[in-house]
Amino acid sequence: MKKTKIGGIIQNRRLAALWILGIADRPGIAATVLNALGRERINVQFIVQCIDSQQQDHICLCVEREDLEVARSLAKQAADTVGAQTVEETPAVSIVSIFGPDFRERPAIAGTMFNALSTRNINILAISTSISTVSCVIEEQYLDEAVESLKQTFELP
Repeated sequence: MKKTKIGGIIQNRRLAALWILGIADRPGIAATVLNALGRERINVQFIVQCIDSQQQDHICLCVEREDLEVARSLAKQAADTVGAQTVEETPAVSIVSIFGPDFRERPAIAGTMFNALSTRNINILAISTSISTVSCVIEEQYLDEAVESLKQTFELP
């Protein structure tokens, strides 16, 4: 089986995920949450936002684990301001990403990555993509296995 060539694998350990859930959709939600964290110099390394069929926003963001306590407090304050239903956390996550040129012109990159993780029974908690990167938030305990499965699946430089 021919492997798909990619530019490489990026991994980021020692993160925590915050989930701000159930916000009535309107402009300014993400700005309120992210500005609150930014004012306290908390770096957000991953952001995903989606709107469900009931027009409720849901935001997932990842911060350094050492920033979790402060980030949680700020996220809860921001959640109160925007009327979120709840703030939840996953305290031990990692991000694993693949990157390469022209992903937007190469079908099946994401599916191949997700399949590689699923064959190792690694659950994806959140996904973010760009034209050159596919990133997954996973439980930290599975990071080494996830990286190994991606090395076996893709052709690396």
